[in-house]
Amino acid sequence: QVQLVESGGGLVQAGGSLRLSCAASGRTFRWYAMGWFRQAPGKEREFVGTISWNGDNAYYADSVKGRFTISRDNAENTVYLQMNSLKPEDTAVYYCAAIDSSDADLSHPTKIQAWGQGTQVTVSS
Repeated sequence: QVQLVESGGGLVQAGGSLRLSCAASGRTFRWYAMGWFRQAPGKEREFVGTISWNGDNAYYADSVKGRFTISRDNAENTVYLQMNSLKPEDTAVYYCAAIDSSDADLSHPTKIQAWGQGTQVTVSS
């Protein structure tokens, strides 16, 4: 079972940028597609984006498309979420997830195998 630890969250002004990292333990990192999700206070956890096991394909929620970019470094067992042009509505706890690579639709992943503990992102107006 892969274990995930996020970092890089914090407080930023609207229009600013942050880069989140998610470090995975174990040698099986490259077997997984990886995803980012977020949960704002009083709301359900929502999909942000995913990246395929080899990094060739990425999918994003409409709300972040063009502003957020997911990348991964399989040699370092790490996936990243670069967030630009941040808005107050991006405020949430951000979670990374390991996804079974057999999941047929990474734009709507369902085969979540592991979650990180989350990192808080707060965007002030």
